[in-house]
Amino acid sequence: MVGQARPDFTLPDLKGRPRHIGEWDGQVVALNFWATWCPPCLKEIPRLITLQSRYGGRGLQIVGIALQKPGDVSAFVREHGMNYPVLAGEMPVVKVAESYGDSIGALPYTVVIDRHGRIAYTKQGPVTVQEIRKVIQPLL
Repeated sequence: MVGQARPDFTLPDLKGRPRHIGEWDGQVVALNFWATWCPPCLKEIPRLITLQSRYGGRGLQIVGIALQKPGDVSAFVREHGMNYPVLAGEMPVVKVAESYGDSIGALPYTVVIDRHGRIAYTKQGPVTVQEIRKVIQPLL
């Protein structure tokens, strides 16, 4: 996947509005596939909040993609102060994750897309601030 153009997709946000990946073209985008019932995902979320706060002004956009119904995620997102857009769904999310290389359905799963729309990094399992920083800083 690394080096390939990012696949196209549209998924609903937590208010049901369709959001297209192209909205974030020209930015460094970190897609994070997760679920509220996934303990490693929950440990990772504060790290992603920190990264969005620290690097958002320099062109980083984290996008959470929950493998759940939007209604099952909304309260969680508010309670945890998630400062980045969250999209949600069930089978459509599985299909998007597969198109980004998550062939085994691992959660969390993170994909970093550079400013030119090319996949720069993928990781099954939780990321640390240090490892994702090494990926995104040269891209910003």
